[in-house]
Amino acid sequence: MKRLLALTFLIGLLWPTPLLAVQPDEMLSNPSQEARARALSQQLRCMVCQNESIDDSEAPLAHDLRVLVRERIKAGDTDAQILDFLVARYGEFVLLKPRLSWRTAALWGLPPAILLLGIVLLSMRGKRGERTAIPEEAKLSGAEEKRLAQILQEGPSS
Repeated sequence: MKRLLALTFLIGLLWPTPLLAVQPDEMLSNPSQEARARALSQQLRCMVCQNESIDDSEAPLAHDLRVLVRERIKAGDTDAQILDFLVARYGEFVLLKPRLSWRTAALWGLPPAILLLGIVLLSMRGKRGERTAIPEEAKLSGAEEKRLAQILQEGPSS
């Protein structure tokens, strides 16, 4: 019984729980506006953490950005207007998924280009391997070919 209790306690400690960075005082009273704010917050990068959205970050700047997003929603701005405002203020870096533009073309185009280059190089290597001839010393002599044919005809020995 003690082991079961200890195991239950250990599982409870190790069980992942989501961290909610959004504070109750930040939330909007209108559920649809709050859903919009959460969706926008998940698209925006925390400038302090840089690998988290402002929805997940507890940094003070992320808090300020969440409040700013909610203020803009209350003011009646569309999602695009809010994102444009934040990009104008902080640059493209504020977006977790940057927009496709001439400045971000390398960011979007480089991974497929590297993949295609790898495929081309592997196919060229494979074709070059097919063209190489078997050296004379690796070929079987007439006696060896006869012996091989005899072994193959006999089959596996019992």
